[in-house]
Amino acid sequence: MRPKMERAILDVASSAQYIMGPQVKALEEQLAAYVGVKHCLTCANGTDALTLALKAWGVGQGDAVFVPDFTFFASAEVVAIESATPVFVDVDAATYNIDPESLENAIEKVESEGLLRPRVVIAVDLFGLPANFAAIREIADRHGMLILEDGAQGFGGSIDGKKACSFGDIATTSFFPAKPLGCYGDGGALFTNNDEWAALVASYRVHGKGSNKYDNVRIGLNSRLDTLQAAVLQVKLNVFDEELERVNEAARLYTDLLKNSVTTPTIPNGFGSSWAQYTIQLAGSEQRGEVQQALNEARIPSMIYYPHPMHSQTAFKGISNAMPYDTYISNKLCETVLSLPMHPYLTKADIEAVADVLVRKCM
Repeated sequence: MRPKMERAILDVASSAQYIMGPQVKALEEQLAAYVGVKHCLTCANGTDALTLALKAWGVGQGDAVFVPDFTFFASAEVVAIESATPVFVDVDAATYNIDPESLENAIEKVESEGLLRPRVVIAVDLFGLPANFAAIREIADRHGMLILEDGAQGFGGSIDGKKACSFGDIATTSFFPAKPLGCYGDGGALFTNNDEWAALVASYRVHGKGSNKYDNVRIGLNSRLDTLQAAVLQVKLNVFDEELERVNEAARLYTDLLKNSVTTPTIPNGFGSSWAQYTIQLAGSEQRGEVQQALNEARIPSMIYYPHPMHSQTAFKGISNAMPYDTYISNKLCETVLSLPMHPYLTKADIEAVADVLVRKCM
């Protein structure tokens, strides 16, 4: 991709349209078509994308927003920034995504307590796999709630052929370099079929602008995608489906080699993953430490996503009602998960080298 990438970068530099240049609008149209929704609005990063969605819905004090307890901090951070309350929900041990039964129980308990208004479910497509949106939608509709699909890691995933970032009332993604579709810095986007919400997000992302940027009708953010990043993403989007095939081939080989030694990822029937991470489960923290040390000695990188459940983060200790109701699985996963090297250009020899270390340590 290097020649095309360099041309795209130089075109932006030559044009001097560094902010919201024509490549940004073109990318938004391409992304909307890829996902299969009416509107795509880009922004500065995936965290801002979540914030903009909550602002468009007027989420604030007294609102309960249900968030998986096993995910990245930003998924709940944005809730607290808007003065709403994150309510942490357990996840499914096999898929790592929000558990519908735990979600239902948490909503019913919040309703029975009467202290908060259940408003939004933030369903994270963790490690590239979409959440169980059929079950989540049924629960959300029954309780009169909105779904915010956090597809920061899920872009490119699918359910029965329908693309991730099309399942929420609003969906968001991140273009952080390590994500399935990554740029050369920070970037994010929102997706929706709702015209009113799209117009609000377009205003909020540019200082709450009205008819022009000097007509400010609401308090907003400065959150625009640089033209340079849009140009980079256009080039990468052209080969994205090919890269998806490559990571799925890598995941299949990992699973074939490791399935008898560790707990490998589960992909439900009809679901497709974009494999932001290939995450295994080990017997416990002691075995994980031994395996990670062996990988390090073999000069093979690995990472723990995530070492702490959300509810135990220091920042949430002072937030009333933010404690989880029952997150046993999330606590266990934080002690047992380990993510292995995963990207479209892994070779068969690379994967076999990783698997060899794991199989020898876990026999």
